[in-house]
Amino acid sequence: MGDALMARSAEGVTTHYSTSSRVLAIAWIVVAVLLLLDLVLRGQDRTAWIAGAVLVFSVAAVYATWLRPRVVSTERGIRMVNPLRETFVPWAAVQWVDVVDVLRVHTPERVYRSWPLRETKRARVRENMRRESGYLDHDDDRDPTTMRPVDLVARELRRDAERYRARPLRGPIREIDEEGPAALGAEDRPQTMVPVEVIVVLGVPLVLFVAVLFIA
Repeated sequence: MGDALMARSAEGVTTHYSTSSRVLAIAWIVVAVLLLLDLVLRGQDRTAWIAGAVLVFSVAAVYATWLRPRVVSTERGIRMVNPLRETFVPWAAVQWVDVVDVLRVHTPERVYRSWPLRETKRARVRENMRRESGYLDHDDDRDPTTMRPVDLVARELRRDAERYRARPLRGPIREIDEEGPAALGAEDRPQTMVPVEVIVVLGVPLVLFVAVLFIA
């Protein structure tokens, strides 16, 4: 995965994701669709059915690992969407946000790691590890033009945490449009779940593949 990151903002919501991963995902989905059309037009035997099932499952896997993952900053907390699970961390539980090999959100209970927002430069990862070990001080006042993309995201999330903790929204979360399903009912503690979307997106192609093996 590349380190080019993109942020899409709406009122009170900012979505961070890997641009390069999404480009690769869309490119593969287009290729897979073209291959599937070719199989439909020319393939009639068992091998063609199996190849088609594999292509369908590959599209589902690419969607789950490259297209779906993102980190969303909302008015109520941070939504961390990873390939198989997603976590909602209310602002009250956010102690710190930093980067080692990936962006991490620290809470009193544990540290949550983000799949899509990662540092791909090895020298930078080693420097981050030395900083985490106490050998380097964290400098939050650097010139943004000199900062790595994922470091900019971490700094923005730290500032969001400070801003929203100063005027918190109280009560359990009832709306999940931006916060996601893991936020439902959350108050001050993080919640993690496997969304129904993931079960359907990966489960249906897997069932299709198994069925093709036995029927075709």
